[in-house]
Amino acid sequence: MLTAFDKSLLNIIQTDLSFEKRPFALVAKKLETTEAIVIERLKFLKEQGFIRRIGPFFDSTKLGYIGTLVALEVKEECLAQVAGVINSYYGVTHNYEREADLNLWFTLLSPNLLKQDEILETIRNLDGVVRLLNLPATQKFKVSVQFSLT
Repeated sequence: MLTAFDKSLLNIIQTDLSFEKRPFALVAKKLETTEAIVIERLKFLKEQGFIRRIGPFFDSTKLGYIGTLVALEVKEECLAQVAGVINSYYGVTHNYEREADLNLWFTLLSPNLLKQDEILETIRNLDGVVRLLNLPATQKFKVSVQFSLT
């Protein structure tokens, strides 16, 4: 159960986390508490699954990366193993199981097409992969999402 403090903390870190040497000290000041308490609560919220990750978002295109969305049809008994291999790649940002023939979807950032093709070919040849559909990004849309916790 989220406390009122937790909700205030989560509201702040979603959009107002400074790029500073000690950003949680600034958050603590806003919440009239200590940096140690902020860090302790964030660790707790991560352990409980309320937070998946705290970190910056980069414009991958400006950094020279190319992105693609990939849909796979994977035999049910091989899903966990295939997902594990996919998750081992540094450029995988999302990986989701779906209820459909194409039952595993992931996004991949690569430094170039050659590296992307190499990774996708390796995945295509994994045991249990029936079909791989590569859906390269042609236009990028960025939606800013903030969850207001009250």
